[in-house]
Amino acid sequence: MAKTALGLEENIAGVLCYVLGWLTGIIFLVLERENKFVRFHALQSIATFLSLTVIGLLISWIPFIGWVTTPLIGILSLILWLILMFEAYQGEMYKLPVVGDFAEKQVKERK
Repeated sequence: MAKTALGLEENIAGVLCYVLGWLTGIIFLVLERENKFVRFHALQSIATFLSLTVIGLLISWIPFIGWVTTPLIGILSLILWLILMFEAYQGEMYKLPVVGDFAEKQVKERK
Protein backbone atom coordinates (compact mmCIF):
# COMPACT_ATOMS: atom_id res chain seq x y z
CA MET A 1 0.00 0.00 0.00
CA ALA A 2 1.14 3.48 -0.83
CA LYS A 3 1.44 6.26 1.72
CA THR A 4 -0.63 9.42 1.53
CA ALA A 5 0.37 13.05 2.00
CA LEU A 6 -0.84 12.64 5.60
CA GLY A 7 1.54 9.72 6.21
CA LEU A 8 -1.26 7.14 6.39
CA GLU A 9 -1.56 3.92 4.44
CA GLU A 10 -3.91 4.67 1.56
CA ASN A 11 -6.45 2.02 2.57
CA ILE A 12 -6.69 3.49 6.09
CA ALA A 13 -7.12 7.00 4.67
CA GLY A 14 -9.77 5.58 2.30
CA VAL A 15 -11.72 4.15 5.24
CA LEU A 16 -11.41 7.43 7.15
CA CYS A 17 -13.03 9.26 4.20
CA TYR A 18 -16.28 7.49 5.14
CA VAL A 19 -16.14 7.53 8.95
CA LEU A 20 -18.26 10.68 9.39
CA GLY A 21 -19.82 10.55 5.93
CA TRP A 22 -19.54 13.64 3.78
CA LEU A 23 -17.78 15.59 6.55
CA THR A 24 -14.66 13.41 6.57
CA GLY A 25 -14.91 13.20 2.79
CA ILE A 26 -14.48 16.97 2.62
CA ILE A 27 -11.61 16.92 5.10
CA PHE A 28 -9.68 14.28 3.16
CA LEU A 29 -10.43 15.91 -0.19
CA VAL A 30 -8.90 19.15 1.11
CA LEU A 31 -5.91 17.56 2.86
CA GLU A 32 -4.97 14.87 0.32
CA ARG A 33 -3.80 16.49 -2.89
CA GLU A 34 -1.96 13.64 -4.66
CA ASN A 35 -3.27 10.18 -3.85
CA LYS A 36 -5.98 9.29 -6.39
CA PHE A 37 -7.28 6.36 -4.31
CA VAL A 38 -7.97 8.60 -1.31
CA ARG A 39 -9.37 11.43 -3.44
CA PHE A 40 -11.74 8.97 -5.16
CA HIS A 41 -13.08 7.70 -1.83
CA ALA A 42 -13.35 11.24 -0.45
CA LEU A 43 -15.37 12.38 -3.47
CA GLN A 44 -17.55 9.27 -3.43
CA SER A 45 -18.20 9.80 0.29
CA ILE A 46 -19.22 13.42 -0.28
CA ALA A 47 -21.44 12.65 -3.27
CA THR A 48 -23.11 9.65 -1.62
CA PHE A 49 -23.71 10.81 1.92
CA LEU A 50 -24.39 14.47 1.21
CA SER A 51 -27.02 13.40 -1.35
CA LEU A 52 -28.58 10.95 1.09
CA THR A 53 -28.59 13.59 3.84
CA VAL A 54 -30.30 16.19 1.66
CA ILE A 55 -32.82 13.68 0.27
CA GLY A 56 -33.57 12.40 3.77
CA LEU A 57 -34.14 15.93 5.08
CA LEU A 58 -36.39 16.90 2.18
CA ILE A 59 -38.45 13.72 2.30
CA SER A 60 -38.84 13.90 6.09
CA TRP A 61 -41.04 16.99 5.64
CA ILE A 62 -43.64 15.05 3.61
CA PRO A 63 -46.39 13.77 5.91
CA PHE A 64 -46.66 9.99 6.20
CA ILE A 65 -44.50 9.18 3.12
CA GLY A 66 -41.56 10.97 4.72
CA TRP A 67 -42.13 9.32 8.07
CA VAL A 68 -41.99 5.88 6.44
CA THR A 69 -39.23 6.60 3.91
CA THR A 70 -36.77 8.45 6.16
CA PRO A 71 -35.90 5.38 8.30
CA LEU A 72 -35.38 3.37 5.10
CA ILE A 73 -32.90 5.99 3.87
CA GLY A 74 -31.12 5.69 7.23
CA ILE A 75 -30.87 1.91 6.87
CA LEU A 76 -29.62 2.26 3.28
CA SER A 77 -27.04 4.80 4.46
CA LEU A 78 -25.80 2.46 7.18
CA ILE A 79 -25.46 -0.46 4.75
CA LEU A 80 -23.62 1.69 2.18
CA TRP A 81 -21.39 3.12 4.91
CA LEU A 82 -20.30 -0.34 6.04
CA ILE A 83 -19.78 -1.68 2.51
CA LEU A 84 -17.79 1.36 1.38
CA MET A 85 -15.53 1.31 4.45
CA PHE A 86 -14.92 -2.44 4.05
CA GLU A 87 -14.08 -2.09 0.34
CA ALA A 88 -11.76 0.88 0.98
CA TYR A 89 -9.97 -1.10 3.70
CA GLN A 90 -9.49 -3.95 1.22
CA GLY A 91 -7.80 -1.45 -1.13
CA GLU A 92 -10.62 -1.54 -3.68
CA MET A 93 -11.86 1.44 -5.66
CA TYR A 94 -15.41 0.17 -5.30
CA LYS A 95 -17.65 2.36 -7.43
CA LEU A 96 -21.28 2.98 -6.67
CA PRO A 97 -23.49 3.64 -9.70
CA VAL A 98 -23.62 7.31 -10.71
CA VAL A 99 -21.69 8.80 -7.74
CA GLY A 100 -18.76 6.41 -8.28
CA ASP A 101 -18.58 7.41 -11.94
CA PHE A 102 -18.73 11.08 -10.92
CA ALA A 103 -15.92 10.62 -8.36
CA GLU A 104 -13.75 8.67 -10.82
CA LYS A 105 -14.23 11.31 -13.52
CA GLN A 106 -13.28 14.13 -11.12
CA VAL A 107 -10.13 12.31 -9.99
CA LYS A 108 -9.04 11.60 -13.58
CA GLU A 109 -9.68 15.17 -14.74
CA ARG A 110 -7.52 16.67 -11.99
CA LYS A 111 -3.95 16.96 -13.15
